Amino acid sequence: MPKIVLIEPKAPDLHIYSRFKLPRLGLLIIGALLRDRGWEVDWIFEEIRRIDFKKIVTADMVGISTITSTAPRAYLIADRVRQAGVPVLMGGPHVTFLAEEALQHADFVIRGEGEVALLSFMDAWESDRDFTRVPNLSYASNGETRHNAMGAVLEDLDRIPFPDLSPLLAAGGSILGHRTIPIQTSRGCPFDCAFCSVTGMFGKRYRFRSTQNVIEELRGYDHPKNHIFFYDDNFAANPKRMKSLLQAMLSEHFSFTWSTQVRVDIARDEELVRMMRESGCSTLYIGLESVNPASLESMKKCQTLAQMEEALRVFRRHRIPVHGMFVYGFDEDDWGTVKKTLRFAKRARLSSTQFLILTPLPGSEFYRKVLSEKRLLFRDWGLFDAHHVVFRPKRLSLSALQKAQMLSHKKFYSWTQSVKKAVRFRWLDVAIARYARGLNRVWQRRNKAFIAAIKLMGPQKQARISIDFRQKIELD
Repeated sequence: MPKIVLIEPKAPDLHIYSRFKLPRLGLLIIGALLRDRGWEVDWIFEEIRRIDFKKIVTADMVGISTITSTAPRAYLIADRVRQAGVPVLMGGPHVTFLAEEALQHADFVIRGEGEVALLSFMDAWESDRDFTRVPNLSYASNGETRHNAMGAVLEDLDRIPFPDLSPLLAAGGSILGHRTIPIQTSRGCPFDCAFCSVTGMFGKRYRFRSTQNVIEELRGYDHPKNHIFFYDDNFAANPKRMKSLLQAMLSEHFSFTWSTQVRVDIARDEELVRMMRESGCSTLYIGLESVNPASLESMKKCQTLAQMEEALRVFRRHRIPVHGMFVYGFDEDDWGTVKKTLRFAKRARLSSTQFLILTPLPGSEFYRKVLSEKRLLFRDWGLFDAHHVVFRPKRLSLSALQKAQMLSHKKFYSWTQSVKKAVRFRWLDVAIARYARGLNRVWQRRNKAFIAAIKLMGPQKQARISIDFRQKIELD
């Protein structure tokens, strides 16, 4: 039986979800496909399991999935594996857009969605090793780099097997006594925000799993100690389909709670919001992004400040907590934007929030823009985590933009704000604030060198500063 080890590298630094050890689903689905094919699959989510190189170099192949911020570590792991003579296959958003870079560390790269391409690749691997007809594949052949044409996206998502979550469940771990289960019911997004790379990865058209298919998977996790987190980029993208799914969930009388990401426009349908609450929705994660109308327009967010305010009123009325996400650093942003955003977040009585730094992710329109304008300052992908300034903003200094993010978290999660939440008996919000304050302090201590470095980079200085945040890979 051939053996493959699938690895998701750990994040290079702390972030607000550091305590929530949740993998992406790509490798878990790939693992299920390969097991059905007869391969022995070993899965390593590095956040919860240490890499033992003495064991993985005995595999026939190693697969590594990476986003941009984990790319440096992914490349270090790949180099170490290839030194032992084991072929490496890479996938994920980062290598989809920078396949040439990835091939300096890997033997093969699958771009975009991986399910159909992987099975085609395995057909070739197990037979004549002729990879010319494998869609989405990048590889080297006879000293030349080849990028095969992209195949059509998978239309029928019901064909995808349920991800094998057994490695995650075996690791245990819970938050406030609840175990989080990741599930995805759709792919694609037509909004194409300028700072987002989702459409480059999954396309601009929504594709949905059938209600019956989703319910079948949910039945396997029906327990009051489970919390379902729907990974969809916009869970309520199709209100009619959403209502069908929620009605089915209500009919099943599921005992778990759930949370997901949505846009503010769903608040226009209060029947939908009511069904979400009744079916167990405990938190909504919403990309509010900015209170600056000019910034919202430039990022192609397709929402207004008035819509945001009304939506938050609706969610409060239906007692659904909201985690709001804001982004600083658009060309239209200045220090006034920061102050208005912080005031808005406090006034909106958000349960929790993130103040992120605009990050030019490969595959996004914004990445292409700052690259063409020579505003990209760092090439250490480990810094591309929405917590570090990596490009030169137009109306804020590097240091000011970094300070805006740190100060906003400090003010939003202050003791004063915690007391106000305690008076309203919002004890979970108080606990989150305590956690966030500690995380903010630790992050600043760990990043003293970076914070000091960007202070030296004045508005006219064009020097590039290279800071090595890569983590050492140790053998067991």
